[in-house]
Amino acid sequence: MQNFREIIKDGYLYVDKTRQIYELLKQGKLYFLSRPRRFGKSLLVSTLKHIFSGDRDLFKDLYIHEKTDYDWPDYPVLQFCTTLFHC
Repeated sequence: MQNFREIIKDGYLYVDKTRQIYELLKQGKLYFLSRPRRFGKSLLVSTLKHIFSGDRDLFKDLYIHEKTDYDWPDYPVLQFCTTLFHC
């Protein structure tokens, strides 16, 4: 599964990586995601999309919601897909 919202809403197991995401956000640098296929890039981008969309309720019980001072600003999010079925 590549959609963070579906994983959380449908009750699937999610290994919480929001601590690492929060550290990336705090540093405020540019990042290039270069990983082999099936290494979670799409799920990471989906998670970032929901963080930047201010979907705080999706992150209940996760690190970024419970243990940080993140203020959940709402940013415009653009998502570009390589195929029609990928997004």
